[in-house]
Amino acid sequence: MALNHTPKLEGPMMKVFQIRQAATGAILWTGSASDPIAALDAMAHEAGYYNHGDIPDHLRAGGLSAEEVRI
Repeated sequence: MALNHTPKLEGPMMKVFQIRQAATGAILWTGSASDPIAALDAMAHEAGYYNHGDIPDHLRAGGLSAEEVRI
């Protein structure tokens, strides 16, 4: 007899985000995060910074946008 078991998901659902520099349209990062702020923090961390507040001003000057990517 087979048991139908659906795993229970706990915690925030991960989504895919794309971070762009608004002034140039350049894609700076694409990856999984729970929300846009977490995406900015993940991008910053992968670049060697503690969080998005530590991203250099010249990158943030044109504005950064975090948009969810629908797959």
